Amino acid sequence: MYSVSIIGASGYTGAQLVQLVIQHPKLVLAGTYVSEKSSDAGKNIAQLHGNLAHVNATLTPISEAALKEMADGVDFIFLATPHEASHDWMPILSSGKAKVLDLSGAFRLKDTDVFEQFYGFPHTQEQSLSQAVYGLAEWHEAQIASADVIAVPGCYPTASLSALKPLAHNNLLDESVRPVINAVSGVSGAGRKASLTTSFFEVSLQAYGVLGHRHTPEIEAYLGTPVIFTPHLGNFKRGILATVTVKVKAGTTSAQLEQAYTDAYADKPIVRLRKSFPKIDDVAHTPFVDLHWKLDETSGYAVVTAAIDNVMKGAASQAIQCLNIMTKQPVETGLVL
Repeated sequence: MYSVSIIGASGYTGAQLVQLVIQHPKLVLAGTYVSEKSSDAGKNIAQLHGNLAHVNATLTPISEAALKEMADGVDFIFLATPHEASHDWMPILSSGKAKVLDLSGAFRLKDTDVFEQFYGFPHTQEQSLSQAVYGLAEWHEAQIASADVIAVPGCYPTASLSALKPLAHNNLLDESVRPVINAVSGVSGAGRKASLTTSFFEVSLQAYGVLGHRHTPEIEAYLGTPVIFTPHLGNFKRGILATVTVKVKAGTTSAQLEQAYTDAYADKPIVRLRKSFPKIDDVAHTPFVDLHWKLDETSGYAVVTAAIDNVMKGAASQAIQCLNIMTKQPVETGLVL
């Protein structure tokens, strides 16, 4: 059995992690933490999340002493925290025996200049950044297995890269035409904090972060080619639907695309290759990535759709996948019943 602490347990992702840890056959929940000044400090998580009404877990305010104790006191630490908090706390948390899985964006980008441009503050934790392995579970398994610090991918990059990497890996993309990614997320992607932008009455369907969203350099870094990425906010709770339009190299056939996806995901139980274009309801509250594609061989353009649950595969369940890899368990352990 492995002991686990969760920092940032009161939010949507943190609460999802609590549920996944409790249902996992090899994990024990050692502690649930929130920021020192959080209004949720001292509450039981059952008071905040009705689906966890059966769970008795007090939300403990974090402190430097608690961080130091945690580093040697548990096997794994999940950070469901703001980027700044993960950035500042990582040296302490990674100084002991615990392995750290960070669900913020603090350690995903290796280029610190790009990081500062998109995240708005300088990255100064060079040692932690050099340790961090990108946790796209289906593509970086060997690196994840031996890592001490995991930078769990963002939800939009997970959907986008799952759709695009088989094409890039097989050198099928026409490098003169950027992939165009249009992705729609449910409001849970904005977090639990109250905001007019994400209130029920205000949410419709809207593009945001156009030609400047911080997930763009993350997608580009791990795909290896520039993209045009446009996120949208949809009026639903959970899920991401990413529709990606690409130009493939001249002469590419539908059979080659089929082979590329089959080869990439044949032994990956969390990825489901569908016979029709998926919808968000197919994946909501599940750990799966659903993929489907179609190629117009005449024009050389293909459309690929990826559907995920942004709180699960886009965050919490992908972190559990990484932990499973790190502990040499089947990747779907605790996720697929």
